[in-house]
Amino acid sequence: MWSKIRTSLSINETELTAVLNAALDNGYRLIDTAYLYGNEAIIGKTLKDYFKTGKLKREDVFITTKLPPSAHAPEDVEKCVDIQLKALQVDYIDLYLIHAPMPFQVFN
Repeated sequence: MWSKIRTSLSINETELTAVLNAALDNGYRLIDTAYLYGNEAIIGKTLKDYFKTGKLKREDVFITTKLPPSAHAPEDVEKCVDIQLKALQVDYIDLYLIHAPMPFQVFN
């Protein structure tokens, strides 16, 4: 199943939170992430906390994320978007891309 596919990136929550906060404080307004990166929940929590400070609102930040290669089936797309919206703790995604637009087959 597509939900089991991840990259092997090692994610340090404290470090990612600090970097994202510094980026937002210094004018970055676009966040590019993906389901496969495994960092959407950390980004979501960080953004939620940052927005609570009043420095920025949701509409000030452009969020791009991507559909994993194994979720191209029509019945999987909406499920994946819902998972990503919940992880990112937002009501909408500004740009949703197909991560790897190529044929992909999931094997058990």
